[in-house]
Amino acid sequence: MRSATSKNGSTGGGSESRSGSEVSGNGSAAPRHVYIPPSVAKREEANVLRARGLVALILLLAVVGVATTTNLIIRQQERSEFETKVSAALGIASVRCYHFFDWDLTHNLQFAAYATEILTTSGSNIGQFNEALDSFASSIGAQAAIEHGLRNTSWPFYSLPQWSVQVQKLAQLTGVDETLIAFAPIVQEDKRDEWNRFAAEQNPLWYKESIENEGYTKFTAQELVNLTVPFTFYYDRGDGHQPLPVTRPGEVVPYFQTYPIGLHLGLNTMITNMEAILSSKQTEDVYHITKVTRRRSVGFTRIVVDSETSLPGSLIVQPIFNGPDTKAEDREMVAVLLIQLPWLDYFENVLNEGEDGIIVVIEIACQSFLEDGTQNLTNSRRNIFTYQVNGPNAVLLGDADLHDPAYDDLVVHTESSGLRFDSSGIPEGTCFPMQTINMYPSEELEDSFRTNNDIIYTVVVIVIFVFTTLVFLLYDFSVGRRQRIVMERIMKQDRIVADVFPTSIRDRLYENHADGAALPDDEALVVDNSFVSMSSSISGSAPLAELFPSVTVVFADLVGFTAWSSTREPHHVFILLETIYGAFDKLAYRHGVFKVETVGDCYVSAVGLPEPREDHAVVACRFARDCIKKMKDATLKLEVSLGPQTSDLELRTGIHR
Repeated sequence: MRSATSKNGSTGGGSESRSGSEVSGNGSAAPRHVYIPPSVAKREEANVLRARGLVALILLLAVVGVATTTNLIIRQQERSEFETKVSAALGIASVRCYHFFDWDLTHNLQFAAYATEILTTSGSNIGQFNEALDSFASSIGAQAAIEHGLRNTSWPFYSLPQWSVQVQKLAQLTGVDETLIAFAPIVQEDKRDEWNRFAAEQNPLWYKESIENEGYTKFTAQELVNLTVPFTFYYDRGDGHQPLPVTRPGEVVPYFQTYPIGLHLGLNTMITNMEAILSSKQTEDVYHITKVTRRRSVGFTRIVVDSETSLPGSLIVQPIFNGPDTKAEDREMVAVLLIQLPWLDYFENVLNEGEDGIIVVIEIACQSFLEDGTQNLTNSRRNIFTYQVNGPNAVLLGDADLHDPAYDDLVVHTESSGLRFDSSGIPEGTCFPMQTINMYPSEELEDSFRTNNDIIYTVVVIVIFVFTTLVFLLYDFSVGRRQRIVMERIMKQDRIVADVFPTSIRDRLYENHADGAALPDDEALVVDNSFVSMSSSISGSAPLAELFPSVTVVFADLVGFTAWSSTREPHHVFILLETIYGAFDKLAYRHGVFKVETVGDCYVSAVGLPEPREDHAVVACRFARDCIKKMKDATLKLEVSLGPQTSDLELRTGIHR
């Protein structure tokens, strides 16, 4: 019986625990080590979760920040390396243009050793071409002088023997395949008719020779003769490009022998006998400059590829003088070599394989000569072209500046060095082309210098942070698990303490143990229901005792319990007491009654402690009345399971004030 009563006493204490929770939740200040309700624990757990989320966010931001910074640093290092190395790739074409066009480099090349090697090699190749061109012009003058002496003739009546063979050797030195070279004698006005007859005699001969040497198969020599205009002509562009004879006074410079042989592109005629000077304003200007300076001149032209396509390029006018003595000051210029050199082909075979993405922007401006011999730079004939050089190959991107402005700081700038001759004899309005080249890298070229180091280092940084985060999470999990175990133990002990002691006594016990003394374990708390002796055993000090002058004690005893329990099994007895005392506990909680103890079939409670109240006697009476009623209801329900005579049990109450 005592064991059953003890179990029931624990249930009754639970009722007091709820009452204590309610009191604690009314806003009273909780001292250190006081009972903490579940709501506070949940709130603290939420704070911990927020703290963990904040730490996780900080770690995430740190990962993003460090990874981004690492990526930017690596990219900047690669950019610096790119800027240092790219000058060499850009400088190659610039060096070649410098030698060919007699330009000055205004960009401070930072790749001296590499550029010097390129400068020497390129300069040697261009120098060989210029020397070969001078030698070819001198040999023409010398050969003509010999033939004129043998045949008692003079200029312009001269046809170069083995023309295509000699020109093929010269063309190979240019390094391009689309070079157009023409031999054009200077014909004075009084010799035009005689020249027309001479050209008509010589054309079939050199046509046949060039067809054999060049492997030309489209037309025969006679068919080409039939397609040749038999007089010096120009095209009337306003009348369907009809060939008309040149009637203006003065000298004419007709195309005579050309390489390669063929029809005038877009027109069904040969270029032979076409007046070279009137063919374009650019040709006329360069010719006048050559005639005054008596040296090779270079200008701008558009080379016709077909009826819809033309390519920008250089027009080179190489003078030919009478006689073999090229150093004589009184020598007469009797003919010229006209060479059209496409820039597209010129930029090929300049860079090495793999050096892709070089952007070349060429700008041509016209420097006109005035009547007093001064010069005026004008934009009236300004042209801009953009090329992209990819290793040994090149492509024309368009007739505009198409480079990426993001690379303006890496430009390699070259421009023509200006005129170095007396221009007083040049006709007014003659244009001397001022040529400028700006070379830029492109994203394609920068990509060739870019590595995966930025990605690798970024991934390494992320992996380190992820590993660190995982270690933190593992540590946090371990600490959290340990804290949960400790908290569960503490909460269990708190529940036991709350079951045994009133709220005020429990709080005072915690205050006395603020110095860290051990709390009671589960077994110690269920040995004795006396909170006085328990407080003494826990604290190890004087018992906690207070005087309550106004208290009403309620005794409730089961009438007939002894006879009834003698004929029942122990577990039936336990069910009866557990049910009745549990109902009493709920009533005590509802009325604010403090359960003192249960002794056998006696239920002892008090009103007015541990919290004093003025209506303690009234509350005690109401509690006793409700207990009697609850007793009748409970026994009626239990009679089915516990057997007859259970409903005969009655409750006898006693109230002491």
